[in-house]
Order: sequence, then structure tokens, then C-alpha cells
Amino acid sequence: MGTIGSYTYEQYCDRAREFHGSVAPGILIGGFMVEAARRKLPPGTLFDVICETVECLPDAVQLLTPCSVGNQWLRIIDVGRFAMTFYDKATGEGVRVHLDSRKLEKWPAIKEWFMKLEPKERQDRQRLLNEIREAGDRICTVDKLRVSLDFAATRHQKSVAVCPICNEAYRAEDGAVCPACKGKRLPYSVRPQPAPETRKTSQAR
Repeated sequence: MGTIGSYTYEQYCDRAREFHGSVAPGILIGGFMVEAARRKLPPGTLFDVICETVECLPDAVQLLTPCSVGNQWLRIIDVGRFAMTFYDKATGEGVRVHLDSRKLEKWPAIKEWFMKLEPKERQDRQRLLNEIREAGDRICTVDKLRVSLDFAATRHQKSVAVCPICNEAYRAEDGAVCPACKGKRLPYSVRPQPAPETRKTSQAR
């Protein structure tokens, strides 16, 4: 496998290290998955992407495509599966690529890593990286699908409201109060600040 996107394999490893912080096995496999998906789309397709895990795959997508979390062309639905879907923005037609555990018998180091059969410190990292390079996208399965256009159309929030509890702006379609104040758990707590007082100014007579 000589290239990933416009990069040589070595260049992609360098970009992964800069962007992701390390040449993680998941971001390397993710690179091959991105290319497998793009090859199945008609040339010139304007696509969005869904990742089914927060681990590694979103960074591979952001490295190799215009899609990012910030522009909302990449969305993460974390169900813990090592999979990504590329789909036409207009029609919803697309493909889903996943790392297929049934294809790992020929690649014992990848299987050991993916199935967590050994602790990380006991895995042979160089053998793992060599197998990933050799396997490329042969350890993946690609399926055609169609993404619901209702889902595709919900990318942008329609209106903004101010929460009466925390006084912060949020998506109005989420209800009368923001999701955090309705109980959606966050890993921290915030003490609501009182609304600023409106000062009256006296006019000079």
C-alpha cells in the first residue's frame, strides 16, 4: 500500500503524528478506511461523514477530507463501533466501511490489538504497524446504504434561545430549557451567573 490520499504512507504517518499526537494504529487503519469509502463514491460527490466511534477515526477523516466536526460535515454517533459512513449530501446514498473482525485471522497482531487480547505494553508494536501497512483496506468490509434525509437535513440549528435557568444561549429546538439544565450530564458543574442589571442613566437637565 503506497499511498493514503495524497500522501505517501510515510507522509501520512508524519501528518498523523502532528495532528493526532502519535502514529496510533487506529488512525493508520482509519486512513485506509477513508480511501476505501471514497473509491466507492461517484467522482465529484459532495459528501458528509458519520463516525461510529470517537477513537481515532474522526481524526483520519479530518486529515484526509474537507469534513470536520467544526463545519458539521463530520458527525460522531458514538456507538463504539470502528466504522465510518460517507454519504451524498443531497441524496443520502453512500457507503459504510468497518474493520471486520472476521478478516483478521491472517493478521494476528492486528487481531490482538483490535480485540484487546493482550495489554498494550505486551503487544509487538512494530509487527502491528507492519501488518497494518501490508493489510491496507483488506481487513475492512464496505456496504452500500442510504442515510435518512431527515438526518442529513438536521445539520444546522434553526434558532437560538436563552435558557431561563443558566442564562446561556442554546439550540431552541431542544426545548424550553437547555439540555444541560434538563439533566444531560457534564463532567463538571457551573454556577449560574445572575443576569446583568440594567442601569438607569439620568439625563442632565
